[in-house]
Amino acid sequence: GCHVETSYYSAPEVDLALYDHVIVCLSGGKDSIAAYLRLLDMGVDRSKVEFWHHDVDGREGSSLMDWGFMRDYCHQLAEVFQVPLYFSWLEGGFEGELLKDNAYSRPHHVETPEGLLVLPRDHQRASQSTRLRFPQQSPSLQTRWCSSALKIDVGRRALNNQDRFRGKKILFVTGERREESANRAKYNQLEAHACDRRNGRTARRVDAWRPVLHWTEELVWEVLEKHRVSPPVPYRLGWSRSSCMTCIYNSPRVWATIKHYWPERVMSIARYEQSFGVTVSRKRIDVLDLSAGVSPIRISDVDALNQVSMEQYVLPVLVPAGQKWETPPGAFGREACGSD
Repeated sequence: GCHVETSYYSAPEVDLALYDHVIVCLSGGKDSIAAYLRLLDMGVDRSKVEFWHHDVDGREGSSLMDWGFMRDYCHQLAEVFQVPLYFSWLEGGFEGELLKDNAYSRPHHVETPEGLLVLPRDHQRASQSTRLRFPQQSPSLQTRWCSSALKIDVGRRALNNQDRFRGKKILFVTGERREESANRAKYNQLEAHACDRRNGRTARRVDAWRPVLHWTEELVWEVLEKHRVSPPVPYRLGWSRSSCMTCIYNSPRVWATIKHYWPERVMSIARYEQSFGVTVSRKRIDVLDLSAGVSPIRISDVDALNQVSMEQYVLPVLVPAGQKWETPPGAFGREACGSD
């Protein structure tokens, strides 16, 4: 057969009508929200859309990495947008994977319209392995294993193990932007997803599309303002990215801020660093020393500050009518906290 081009460095537009399912990976950060709003502005058929949220800490009781309110915030976003939301996670979450000591990988859990799938791992093919160290800052997903083990692998299993996708055309939407890093600057905007099987038995076509890849941060905030989406809490606190609260990419200033307001969150990371003898930072300085002598961000947004200590999200998802939409303190900031 003739070779059909499937990778495009630049593809700001796609024909949404082509697809049976549009899956939007919703992290709860500004870029993933903007990706969905872009689809809305393009006139996407909302009955085809679903949100997927990969739950970093899992559902087995760990709260090492993520913001406590993130799950409920995503729930409420989905309710406001009237889009079904499916959670998926690696059993034991980040902490379970971190503490893997000569053990097999744990199962994946995937919510579907039919109920929860628990997908065990193939012990015939996989060997036992050990982590006992934090992911390290690197474009390599072997080294920065949090993105691969807790998001990418989970998404793949979710696509590969649902019969409802057989013979269907799927658009898999994520919110990366070229502006974020040198690594992301090289990304294709449209390409066949790793789970594409258009020529296989299941005839499942999966295209990966990054609708805001070419956008500036300015355009992201503009679309949130246009749709009156209240800036997510991390940006209101002064963070420039919304990834995990205790992300390995946090700047010294962000660590200092967490230490100032939520000391127990930094201590739990520091204790693991000590027990592994390996720090989060490539500079081999532990998070306590990394943030020593650095002044924390002064947070004046009391509502956002209070929200951090709650699992239930209690703030408005949309800015109420008659209230001014305001750019959050973290916008256009240099306080790095998120992957490259």
